[in-house]
Order: sequence, then structure tokens, then C-alpha cells
Amino acid sequence: MFSKEDLQQINQHGLSLQQVEQQIENFRKGFPFLKVVRAAAAGDGVLVLDDKAVEAAVARYESQVDKLRVVKFVPASGAATRMFKELFEFVNEGKRGKGIDTLLDNIEKFAFWPELSQYLVPDSSDEEIVEAIVKQGLNYGSKPKGLVTFHSYAEGNRKAVEEHLVEGAEYARSGDEVFIHFTVSAEHMGGFWDVLGATQPYYEEHFGVKYNISFSVQKSSTDTIAVNPDNTPFRTEDGALLFRPAGHGALIENLNDIDADIIFVKNIDNVTTEARRGDTIKYKKALAGLLLDLQKQASAYLKALEQGEADKVAVAEFVEQKLCVKLPATYDTELLKNLLNRPIRVCGVVRNQGEPGGGPFWVAAEDGTESLQIAESSQIAPEDMHLMKSATHFNPVDLVCGVKSADGGKYDLTKYTDPETGFISQKSSGGRDLRAQELPGLWNGAMAKWNTVLVEVPITTFSPVKVVQDLLRPEHQS
Repeated sequence: MFSKEDLQQINQHGLSLQQVEQQIENFRKGFPFLKVVRAAAAGDGVLVLDDKAVEAAVARYESQVDKLRVVKFVPASGAATRMFKELFEFVNEGKRGKGIDTLLDNIEKFAFWPELSQYLVPDSSDEEIVEAIVKQGLNYGSKPKGLVTFHSYAEGNRKAVEEHLVEGAEYARSGDEVFIHFTVSAEHMGGFWDVLGATQPYYEEHFGVKYNISFSVQKSSTDTIAVNPDNTPFRTEDGALLFRPAGHGALIENLNDIDADIIFVKNIDNVTTEARRGDTIKYKKALAGLLLDLQKQASAYLKALEQGEADKVAVAEFVEQKLCVKLPATYDTELLKNLLNRPIRVCGVVRNQGEPGGGPFWVAAEDGTESLQIAESSQIAPEDMHLMKSATHFNPVDLVCGVKSADGGKYDLTKYTDPETGFISQKSSGGRDLRAQELPGLWNGAMAKWNTVLVEVPITTFSPVKVVQDLLRPEHQS
């Protein structure tokens, strides 16, 4: 199937022949659906904190943060194609819907208006205005969301990447240091550095902090081979194999390279204005405080088990009630140890608002346990789809991760994924159909074997920008 040149190409990608053959086998057999038991809900997998509990968790985090290495991890790869899809359709095809009318009727309310107006002449046509947004001018159609101007302030408007600097100073600060890591596409790295070079000194002085900014790109070794509709390797016009990025699940490799006691994970577009950020800061700290408490208890129980001094009933109760893992009818000490000795993620979830994306579910595992997972609709069998519709909560990608073991060593996160999850999608290249494969999502299968705790957080902590018109919502207006 593969020539000598193919094997060289595979090797240059950082992949092995065995990995590529496994990917092709995945195309042939498909991925199994998750064994979904039921949707998680308040009191059944979703923890709802009262004000007193939130304050206690915040205080716990604030009392320990200066002794910890904290990193804010922001997936920021890829161009904002979906954000400006309707604008491209208007410019390229003349299709004009309500979204374009909304955009143009409110054009001066967008924070990027001062920049945009520099590219326009008096009485510019609608087509010229929209084209100046996505093409020559702002060129947002080929930029990532992080480099789009989101919010207006008297002292100067901010791009999404800047809002993450501000957020970092407010909840991810340890001493006077703030560590932030962005995953970006290689072609956009320079753009991020340009913005940070111009703005970082201002925020350092404003907040009295020192930023330690780092970047990484999605590793080519996480790419997957593309295949034809008959599952044979897809080849480009010059006969080369075609490899494609395997979705955000590949970022588990990037996350695995981060050395930190606590890692906050939040999408690049989920930011709000400074005046509305109070709940975000409070609940980020609360989630981290819960994580620290869970880690402390898990470590104590693990040590007691290893020394033969543990009350197994008490340990089992902690695993089921606090770590949210339902044990099988019969279990042994070894299973308890394995469950305690895993990375922990505390995830904020919001009440369903009809937003697209995954939700929390109880899922059965091969070892007889049931645990909490974030599942997408593509992972759920048609006969279980009614469970998706009954879900009360939504995953806004609001995670606090504990990636160190009781002895202070770092977990190898690649060992806690579920390679049996993922999905196949239909794509095209050069006008030819192909099948593409995505790895388990970062907060789906790539964290399947972590301990997962879900906490209800206010909708005010969730301010995504999926399309450009979302920037007109109150949470993005001054």
C-alpha cells in the first residue's frame, strides 16, 4: 500500500507506519459510540455551590496560589472562518441575509470600527464595507479570533488575546507572575507577537505583574491521514499522501508539555468586558479551590491505601461522592488506587441555553465503573439521542486541571485518553471528496480517563463569539 517515498513522508510527519495503519483501520471500522447511561444533572453529577461554599473555595485558592505554579492555557489555533462565513458569502456570492443587515446597521458599535473606518472612503458601499472586514483592510477572514478587536475601552480597544492577559492577571497570578500559554497556528505566530509586543508592557504596568507568555503549535505527529471514500489513502495531484490536523484533541500533547500545579483552560473567544468579568474571576478561583481540596483528599486516601491503613468504605465513599466515579458492585484496593491516582479536572458547566457543543453525561467504562464525560452528539448512538435532548447542562470549555500526582510528579496525560473515541467527517481537497479523522476532543475523549468533577457556574461566565454579530451582545459592549 505504501511506497518508499510514502514511508519517508510518514516518518517526516513524526508518525509511524503502525499509527497510520491504525488510522486507516479506524476509517474502515468506525469509532464505537459511548456507553451513555444518562445525562448529568444538578444533584446527579453536577455540583451546585451556595454562596458560602463558593467563598470558601475562593479563599482556599487565594491562600495557596502564591506557592503554586499556575498556567492559563488558551487554545487559539486556526482562522476565524466560521465567525465570518456569512460575510464571505455576501462578498463572494452576493448572498445577503439578516446577519449582514444586522452587521451594517450596527457597524459603528463594533470595537473594530475605528480600525475599519481607516480603510473606507466616504459613502462606501455595503459590499466595500464588508470586504474591508474580511479581505483587504482588516483581513479578518484569514486571521485567528485572538487577533480580532473584541471590546471598546476609553483607554484603547482590546483584541481577544489582550483580554486573556487581563483575565490572567486577575485569577492566574502567582506572586507577581502570570504564565499564559497559547496554542496557535504557525502562520499566525508573528501576528500574536506583534500585538503582545505593543500591549504587554502596558498591562504589566497596569496590573503590577510580569507576564511569561509562551506559544506552541499543534504537532504534526498528531495529524491523521486522509482517505478516499473507499478508505484507500488519498493522494494529492503529485502523488503524495495527504495528512490533516486531527482536531483540537491533538492539543493534549501541547497540554502535556506544560509544567504546572494548576492549569486553567479556556477558549480564545470566551471573554467578556472588564465591567462584566466579576463572576468569571470568582468562579475560576472557586473551581481551582475545589481542585486543590480534592487533590489533598485523594492524596491522603491514596497514601493510606498504600500503607494498608485505609478505611476502604470511606475511600469508596470519597471516590463516588467527591470524584464522581460510580464503583461496580465488587471492587478491590487496586481499583481504588488507580482511580485516586489520576489527573483531575474540575469543569464549570452552565444551564443549557441552546448553544452548540457537548454536554456532561454519565458513561459506563469497561472496568465496571461509571464516570462523568463531556460528550458531543456525534459520540452518542441514535438510540441514545433522547439522552442528549434531556441534558440540562452545557460544556462551555471552562476547566481547571490538576496534572501532578501525590508525589509531585507530572502525569503523562497521553496515557489517560480514550483512543477508541473520535469521529469521521466528509471533506474535500482540490474538488475531490475525502474522509477525514479527528482525534478525541481535548475535553472529550482526550481526557476520558481523568477524574471529572462538574460544577454549575453562572451563564455570565460564558460569552463566546461564534459569529461576528455576537460582538453586539451586551457582554461584548461597553
